[in-house]
Order: sequence, then structure tokens, then C-alpha cells
Amino acid sequence: MEKNLVGFGPHLIVDLWGITQEICDDLKLIFDYLNQVPEIIEMHKITQPYVFPYSGLFPEDCGITGQVTIAESHFMIHTFSKKGYIFLDIFSCKPFNVDLALKEIITRFQPKDYKYWVVERGLNFPHTLI
Repeated sequence: MEKNLVGFGPHLIVDLWGITQEICDDLKLIFDYLNQVPEIIEMHKITQPYVFPYSGLFPEDCGITGQVTIAESHFMIHTFSKKGYIFLDIFSCKPFNVDLALKEIITRFQPKDYKYWVVERGLNFPHTLI
């Protein structure tokens, strides 16, 4: 699903649940997702992915957090291993193939179910200098 750019760009927001703890705790899987998917959806990484385990204030909220900066903006992921839940974002200043991005997400993380939103960010963003 590609759209004509109206604002600054699309923000794909995905909630995934019913994911195994093994997948939520898999640093390599999450690193590979952040490392490979930008190119698959025609984005351009400008940093290597940064992925690390997170234990936080509440032990039941442990998981992995990761991000990669792309020329078009960023990818973010937060897993909650004991709850089988993942929050994932792709923000871009250019249109991208949302259907392909979702296919990659579902294939790699294998949720029982998911919900997603595409938000057009920066509707008042000036595309030209004033």
C-alpha cells in the first residue's frame, strides 16, 4: 500500500501478540530484522542496528529493545518476552510498501494476531522554504 506523500511521511505502527518467548528473546532475529528489512522496503541504513536486552523496573516487562536509523528516519522495536508482545514502528519521510513491510514483520515474528495503523506525520510540514 503506497500513498502519495501528503505530509512529511508515513508512520507504520504495529502491535503483535501471541509470540513465543524464544522469538521475543532472540537478539539475532531482531538484529537481522533491523539490519535487513530497510533494504527490502527500499530504505537506506545510516547506522548499524543497536539491539540490547532490557530488564526495566518490572521483571515481567523484560525483553529486547532495538533501533536502526535510516536516511528516511527510523525503525524501532520493543519486545516483552514474558507477555509475548512486540511493539514495532517504521517512520519514513517517503512512501514505502506497507504491505511488504507487514509481510516481513509477520513472517519473522510469527504472532498469533496483530493490529497496525499507518499515520501520516507532519501534515503541516513545509516541503519548500518560505
